[in-house]
Amino acid sequence: MARVAEKAGVSVGSLYQYFPNKAAVLFRLQADEWRQTTALTRELLEDTTRPPLARLRALVHTFVQSECDEAAVRVALSDAAPLYRDAPEARVVRASSKATFEAFMHEVLPTTPKPARMLAGDLLMTTLSAVGKSFSERPRTPAEVSTYSEALADMFCAYLETLSAAPSIAVDAGPAQPPPPRRRSTKRR
Repeated sequence: MARVAEKAGVSVGSLYQYFPNKAAVLFRLQADEWRQTTALTRELLEDTTRPPLARLRALVHTFVQSECDEAAVRVALSDAAPLYRDAPEARVVRASSKATFEAFMHEVLPTTPKPARMLAGDLLMTTLSAVGKSFSERPRTPAEVSTYSEALADMFCAYLETLSAAPSIAVDAGPAQPPPPRRRSTKRR
């Protein structure tokens, strides 16, 4: 707490007036980050002055850069994650982000059946989150962030373009079955 107080330019006593312990400070930092990320996601995805895939590209670039910028803080927040992961604030933020992304996916894939559209949205968000976290585990140059973000955005946009061109997508068909084994001929030549 002493380092936090020093960085904030306040006394430790003043800090304890607002936060009873380290977990409370970390929760506040996480809650602030959730609000900022949710607002930025909404701002980028709901900006209808830009084409949908341009908005997705902007989101990917912004998210990857944010993950890199916040990597050190994320480690500290991860330690306290069990304390706030299921907090009401966390549920509200997840619901808001989910609604924003679902509306965006409906705009991008209006004729795609809802189950396929939901799967696509889940794949995009899960991939973006996992890749952003993994990519940011070591320091990156601005050029690396830009190149990686652009490649990830290319992949997402190509996937959505493929889905939007498909006449109908069956999601409940289950996994693809391998072809039956070929029979070997019993005849000798």
